[in-house]
Amino acid sequence: MTVHGDADRLRIEMLLREQEERILKRWLDIAGATAGGRAEHGVLTGRLREIYQALLRSLSEGGDSSDLRGLLAELSRAQAREGFTPSDTAVLMLSLKEALYEAVEADEDSSALRGYVWFSKYVDDLALYTFETYVTAREKIITDQSEQLLELSTPVVKLWEGILAVPLVGTLDSARTQVVMEKLLQALVETGSEHAVIDITGVPAVDTQVAQHLLKTVAAARLMGAECVVSGIRPQIAHTIVTLGIEFGDIVTKSSLSDALAHALRQSGVQVTRGAGKRVVVATERA
Repeated sequence: MTVHGDADRLRIEMLLREQEERILKRWLDIAGATAGGRAEHGVLTGRLREIYQALLRSLSEGGDSSDLRGLLAELSRAQAREGFTPSDTAVLMLSLKEALYEAVEADEDSSALRGYVWFSKYVDDLALYTFETYVTAREKIITDQSEQLLELSTPVVKLWEGILAVPLVGTLDSARTQVVMEKLLQALVETGSEHAVIDITGVPAVDTQVAQHLLKTVAAARLMGAECVVSGIRPQIAHTIVTLGIEFGDIVTKSSLSDALAHALRQSGVQVTRGAGKRVVVATERA
């Protein structure tokens, strides 16, 4: 930077220091209006004051903005968690230019206006950094939430002693198949179960890819010593499977979860009979 440029920059730094409270107050007013009342006044004040101080340190230390960028990254992540948009986050930094311009406009030194041009570019770079950091943080939040929902949407429940069930709802893709497989295998180890029912009543459609995912899960369970029954084979799904030429081999399939449970109980050595009034009577076979 030229000597003339250094003088312009120093003038801006002096204005930022001498009129700190005035500029900060104006900055807070603009930022608060931008947030639309969604940000707590005390929290926003603390954040902006801390960023302002870091900005002054950055200017006095020859442009070292590592601390300032660290605070802006923290701000961006907080904004992402609190539901603000990336534009809201970037505008928080951009509004500092408007707050400073009033002080520059009132200043009689022409170097302040020249310095303001440099400062505007500097703030633009910082705003772009907050935008990029926000997007990265938001993507991570979405990914984490998707993984959590995936975990919750694939429960493994115990139906009977030695019998587990995995009720599936929604589309079965490669990522979800991996979660289903891991949770089922872990549950088989923990419970010592020898039978598992994979219920696809809530799966809207079965194509070749979904069938392959089911076959992989059954094969993995068999390697653990457990036999699987696939239930929820509705007429439409059965028609699709036949049309596509999908072969389930020796895998037992049932139309309903209750039929699959009855089959698994029989395989476990439990007698299932219908009593009077269509009640189901379950009795363990004796050796």
